[in-house]
Amino acid sequence: MNTSALIIMLTTIIMVTGLTIYFFYKVLSTPPRPEPDSYIDNDDEPERQLPKS
Repeated sequence: MNTSALIIMLTTIIMVTGLTIYFFYKVLSTPPRPEPDSYIDNDDEPERQLPKS
């Protein structure tokens, strides 16, 4: 393997590994977004409603 092929291979491996680590960190550290509504809030039957306190 010549020098230019080794440089390209190592650069590609380092970039892919770096991007993978970055996006895994971003996914794991981002707080979840609250849901806009839920099924229980939209249910019309009174016995299934959450008590409002």
